[in-house]
Amino acid sequence: MSSVPYCGRVLAESLLRNGDTDKAALLVKRLAAGEDPDLEMEFRPARILVQDYTGIPLLVDLAALRDRVDQPARVNPALPVDVVVDHSVQTDFAGRPDALSRNESLELSRNGERYAFLKWAERAFDRLRVIPPGQGIVHQVNLERLATVVATEDGESFPDSVIGTDSHTTMVNGLGVLGWGVGGLEAEALLVGLAHPIKIPPVVGVRLTGAIKPGVGPTDVVLTLTQLLRKENVRGLLVEFTGPGLAQLSAQDRCTIANMAPEYGAMTGFFPVDEETLRYLRETGRPSDEVQRVERYCREQGLLRTGAEPRFGRLIEFDLGTVRPSLAGPSRPDQRIDLSDLPDSFAARLDREPGSRDGDLAIASITSCTSTSNPQAMLAAGLLARRAVERGLTVPKHVKTSLSPGSLAVTRYLKDTGLLDDLETLGFHIAGYGCMTCNGGSGALHPEIAEAVDRDGLVAAAVLSGNRNFEGRVHPQVRAGYLASPALVVALALVGHVRIDLEAEPLGIGSDGEPVFLRDIWPSSQELAALAEECLKPEVFTVPIAAPDGWASIPAQTGEVFAWDPDSTYIRPPAYVDGKPLTAELRNARVLVALGDDVSTDHISPVGGIPADSPAGRYLTVRGIPEFNSYGSRRGNHEVMARGTFSNPRLRNRLVGDGDGRGLTLHVPTGDTVPVFEAAQRYAGTPLIVLAGHNYGMGSSRDWAAKGPWLLGVRAVLAESFERIHRANLCAMGILPLLLPKAWAALGLTGREEFDLSLDERTGQVEVTAGDISFTARAEVHAAEWALLRSGGTLPYLAQRLAEEER
Repeated sequence: MSSVPYCGRVLAESLLRNGDTDKAALLVKRLAAGEDPDLEMEFRPARILVQDYTGIPLLVDLAALRDRVDQPARVNPALPVDVVVDHSVQTDFAGRPDALSRNESLELSRNGERYAFLKWAERAFDRLRVIPPGQGIVHQVNLERLATVVATEDGESFPDSVIGTDSHTTMVNGLGVLGWGVGGLEAEALLVGLAHPIKIPPVVGVRLTGAIKPGVGPTDVVLTLTQLLRKENVRGLLVEFTGPGLAQLSAQDRCTIANMAPEYGAMTGFFPVDEETLRYLRETGRPSDEVQRVERYCREQGLLRTGAEPRFGRLIEFDLGTVRPSLAGPSRPDQRIDLSDLPDSFAARLDREPGSRDGDLAIASITSCTSTSNPQAMLAAGLLARRAVERGLTVPKHVKTSLSPGSLAVTRYLKDTGLLDDLETLGFHIAGYGCMTCNGGSGALHPEIAEAVDRDGLVAAAVLSGNRNFEGRVHPQVRAGYLASPALVVALALVGHVRIDLEAEPLGIGSDGEPVFLRDIWPSSQELAALAEECLKPEVFTVPIAAPDGWASIPAQTGEVFAWDPDSTYIRPPAYVDGKPLTAELRNARVLVALGDDVSTDHISPVGGIPADSPAGRYLTVRGIPEFNSYGSRRGNHEVMARGTFSNPRLRNRLVGDGDGRGLTLHVPTGDTVPVFEAAQRYAGTPLIVLAGHNYGMGSSRDWAAKGPWLLGVRAVLAESFERIHRANLCAMGILPLLLPKAWAALGLTGREEFDLSLDERTGQVEVTAGDISFTARAEVHAAEWALLRSGGTLPYLAQRLAEEER
């Protein structure tokens, strides 16, 4: 057993617990030999974790299922499920002492209807807990409060495991808790008692060696690993970290690395349980008897890491000593660069000679679970801010600064050390406890920047301590985005632009008239360790959950069945409960959009602001809605979300001009260029397809990136490769994901053809004819997913199953 990777041991335990002893033995045998498991299993996690952007549409779907059965209470969670409300708060106010109270007040006023639905759901469904706003980011709450490492039920202990509807559920892998992100539709199936079918992928080992150099932080390590592992093509694989270098990483460092698994494309970024895991549990206030139980169970079950390294079929070596201070950008998380390369990376992003104000920093935000959960990273930002203040440096007024702590614990230790005062002096006041800027909830830019961008076509920049920087994600007016440690966010805010070599040029001129360089104010590892030892106590992490003012007064329905409001623009019964079953033949299909590589779910289904002149904006305007809120907040309304699909202004649709379609496409029969939603309406009754390149659907776990296309009439996506979660989401909506033999343009396609598709479900081969062009595509469908496709998607499948059980 010592040669079996630890994540494989957890999967084997799950098989044994569910009575599949033969498959468990075969899995252990193959993994011990370093072989590809090549097995399918039904995985049943210990619990489900969702945030409000994904959780509300999930619960809307379950409420709709209750409408379809005679006994509504039969639609009930079979597993414990936590809903952490963290995605709806936006950075409307920033850089001022009252930012937190104002943003929280706006959040409650905007989202009262959504939150009333959540409160109904908590009453109506068993085993459902809602953690109200103002507590922190879902994944940090998971680490500090929810994760047990070893779960118990009916007196039986077993490994804690979690399936989440957010891509970065993998963050908890850093504590030895196996889990990953799925679509909400897959979570719905789990909640009504079905298992989560997976094909167990190969386990890739990443062997860490060497020692981290002084001045290098956890963000630098994770950005370097993200770049490496994306190049190593670990997409969809189980990644497990091993080697002597593990001793260099705190539990929080490991969680930071695990958080980024979606960015390097892996299913997991797993770290086995060891003494450092136990230390973290004690530090965050877990009772001593619980920590002892975890240690005893893991030791007896062979889940506690020892000196012996498992065997991997593929092993990637990584020397921590090679890591240098880093950023990533300007448009993808795997675009790691040295500090000195920042100006060149930005210049390369422009399609013209840079102007004097191109590259001005519009947003500098310490946000997201990636770094705000890591005390070393947050304390470094605070110390750098203190020294900058001491040297007399200030942040230019055009930079919108904000701080979104991952939990109340972060605020406690920043206050206890006095570092919060220093951050606030530079404008990094607490703006809220939620995903905020990293998820596009960045609020409006300073007026002078916004006006200059629109008037002069300037390329503004953002820097954030988050995990995603796809173009237009942070803010639709910000084209260049850089991921950085919290300390570098502060440093670049002081500069006010990204045209600087941070290693050679000063951050500014101090009050003594002398230049201040980054190296002058950068905190040492020894200082950070001493400060952490002083301030990180269990009582910091055990702050009681307390809902913000106004939460208790939000009214909520009672009863097993939700009473839908026909006038609601937030919560409506979904239009996809009755799906369209998969057919072997698809005739005379048209291309809705033709896309290139690296299309993210942000491009397919945006979460940020709703423009007034967009189809979704016009839909709301006609209904007299003055406050649009965001696409993410209106995921309970399919009418809004269908109109927002493929509307991101940064989506490059090759059917339109130079590819920068701004939500437009070509209606081929008439030759008209129209909004994508209007084209879909004109095509009503005609099956539609999407053409794409590599990595289609990269980025966030987002059901609406599959639900929206389905509502527009898309029945197949032909791409060169798919990201794991989005591929599964397409199947869950009854959309066929097809792998092209090579790039669609290389096949001679233009996107203007009529397509005929003929599927052989037995082989998964699809014969495609488009005009004079013929080729064979392959259905990227797992065995258990064919039943969903034949039913027209997960929700129709569940509705049919429940109806059959009632007969």
